[in-house]
Amino acid sequence: MGVIGFTETLSIEVGEFNIRVNAVSPGPVKGEHITNAMKAKSRLTNIPFEKIMENLAANSSLKRIVEEPEVAAVAVFLASDESSAVTGQTISVSCGQHITL
Repeated sequence: MGVIGFTETLSIEVGEFNIRVNAVSPGPVKGEHITNAMKAKSRLTNIPFEKIMENLAANSSLKRIVEEPEVAAVAVFLASDESSAVTGQTISVSCGQHITL
């Protein structure tokens, strides 16, 4: 919540100078970090790594895990002129990841 508030507040403060402020909020991103974390979870829980990854994907609206290029594409969009009217926003790039108990 702090980053969201900071993004919104800073966009108000610097908007008059035509400076845009946005944040990208990725969910779990397929790559080395999430692979290592889920392998560690697998070892601790004795749940197969593949099952843990399936469960992680199943916990999102799109039933998959975000890919690194997808996060990068949002950052590139926000840095481009195509997003010239976008400021003070936090863009979630999570495949619709949900927090469940």
